[in-house]
Amino acid sequence: MFPIVLIIIIPFCFVLFNGFYYAAKGKIKTSEKGFKIIQLWTVLLVPTFFIVTFDVGKLNDCCADSALFSPDHSIGMYILLIVYTVWYSISIFRKRIFPPLVELFLNSFLVLGLIINVLLCFHIHNIDIGLFLWVFGNLPIIILLLIELAKNQKIITQHIEQNRLESHHIIGRFSITILKLKPIYKYPIVTLLLVPVLITLSLFLLIFGQKPDSLISAFTQTYKHGFSQLDYMCDNVSCGGHFLCSVGANGHQSIVKPIRYGERNGHKIICNRQLLVANAFEDLIQDRHPKLHKIIRKGYNKVGDQIHKHYHIFNIKLVSDSVYILMKPLEILFLGVLYTCDKYPENRIAMQYVSKADRQELLALKPKST
Repeated sequence: MFPIVLIIIIPFCFVLFNGFYYAAKGKIKTSEKGFKIIQLWTVLLVPTFFIVTFDVGKLNDCCADSALFSPDHSIGMYILLIVYTVWYSISIFRKRIFPPLVELFLNSFLVLGLIINVLLCFHIHNIDIGLFLWVFGNLPIIILLLIELAKNQKIITQHIEQNRLESHHIIGRFSITILKLKPIYKYPIVTLLLVPVLITLSLFLLIFGQKPDSLISAFTQTYKHGFSQLDYMCDNVSCGGHFLCSVGANGHQSIVKPIRYGERNGHKIICNRQLLVANAFEDLIQDRHPKLHKIIRKGYNKVGDQIHKHYHIFNIKLVSDSVYILMKPLEILFLGVLYTCDKYPENRIAMQYVSKADRQELLALKPKST
């Protein structure tokens, strides 16, 4: 708990206090050097900690913490985060007004940072600790960006009043015209200027094999987050369950031969003979050799976790058909063990994936051992 307090909550308190003070007095209460440390800590170190913890190395996963950004499209988002952070750092350390066009770019990237962090508030809200993360992570960054935009507006206004700001180039004059505008008109235009910047970045990302819409897909091609559009891929995933469920549910009926519905963890699943035999074999091992079963199940769950990370592949019926065929020798082996070691193998097979109440009834009807 102490690292979280140190990394997130203490800087949050300083930022919130200075945010209210700036809104009331038009200046920062904390010393300039102290506030710069808070700024860099909040805008640089906290996001780095967050990205490393919740995104780097993670995959789209129905059964565990899923990647924040789509693993296939995260490069573009990382670049945007780095770019706006660099411009923010330049803004807080600069000692003078930049040329008009550079000044316009600086404000544009501060607005970009604002947009990204607002979007992230909605995107991470569905995570178990999402509320905590955006309140203590994104909100302070948003406050700091708003303070910096307000400071820049004040500095530019004072500079225009005290000096004659002019340019002999059409782009320079265009930039000065925008910079002179009141915030209510200025920032919508500055936001529109981000469009060609983002288009240029998208074209640059094509070099690294990214798609033109990768910046949007970074949010949408994910599971279980605010802007995720792949949640439907998790609808038929029973986490920690038997991998053969995917075969019974997704293969061509003429191949995998589903025979009835079953129930697992309160969810309806489709069962075929192969699935019932495999589970009956596991049930037999659990009854006769529980220690061995724990070892086997632990290893199988590790394999299953990796499979679930790529569960969408098994939406392809031909893939599920292939897995069913490849598992056929094991099905025959399991069946041989059942008929060799179990007095009533078909009874055990029939009891797999039935409701608890039905299972009790079947057990009551089971012939007694002689």
